[in-house]
Amino acid sequence: MTEHPALRDPEYSTPGTSLGLISVFRYHYLLGLLLKKGVVTRYYGSVLGWAWSYIRPLAQFFMYYVVIGILLGVSRGVEYFPIYLFSGIIVINLFSETFRATTDAVLGNKALIRKVYLPRELFPVAAAGGAIIHFLPQAVVLFIVCLFNGWHFTWMQPLAFVLSMIIVVLFALGLGLFFGALNVLYRDSKNFVDLILMFATWSSPVLYTFEKVRDRAPDWLYHLYMANPVTTAVELSHSTFWAPIASDAARPGGLMMNSAIGIGLAIVALLIGQLVFRKKEGQFAQNL
Repeated sequence: MTEHPALRDPEYSTPGTSLGLISVFRYHYLLGLLLKKGVVTRYYGSVLGWAWSYIRPLAQFFMYYVVIGILLGVSRGVEYFPIYLFSGIIVINLFSETFRATTDAVLGNKALIRKVYLPRELFPVAAAGGAIIHFLPQAVVLFIVCLFNGWHFTWMQPLAFVLSMIIVVLFALGLGLFFGALNVLYRDSKNFVDLILMFATWSSPVLYTFEKVRDRAPDWLYHLYMANPVTTAVELSHSTFWAPIASDAARPGGLMMNSAIGIGLAIVALLIGQLVFRKKEGQFAQNL
């Protein structure tokens, strides 16, 4: 049988083949369309629309501030506690939003997946991009509040902020790829995601300072706690917004080392998530 000339065309690629996350860069136009679709339809039919992106974190902030800060008295021991609290909340919200959205991305696009082939990773990556878009306005609001409270610029702040985002998004995307693949086959996988998110806020220094863990937990547990990528990202956010205006801000030692560990663990999570996703994606269409 004579091979068709098109098969020797360097631009030709066999339908249904994918290089995983690398393919996302080859389909950047489709990624942009999916991202635009997710942003436009997020609050479709809602009266308040995008205002919910501010109302939810603010409601969460006031609830924690009243209960943890005032009633339990945590605010008395932390200078500028509202800024400390909110700079941690936005990181947790970014992690939760990215993790939840990437886990649901395949199921949420099942009609499209059944009809046409696209690299399946496009959907989780687009969901992660949507989470970042909704995170940035919250960070801008926090930045403006910090400016009014004497925030001053150093070159470390932008680095810490970007590093915090990278760690959170890579870690959450890796987990989302892993649980998103399993969620197509086993619907109760989403319940594990809910459990992880339930513990996320309390297992990072958002409602309390890292000193509580350092002073009361065994050394091995404290080091394990600080190696958590979400904990590292929260502390980097504190370094960006809260530490420059708090005169007595206590910062954990070895934060840069923990940041390197956090990035390493986030990359490992991403690689494992991609591996499981690639192994299971052949079963997606028949299980959706």
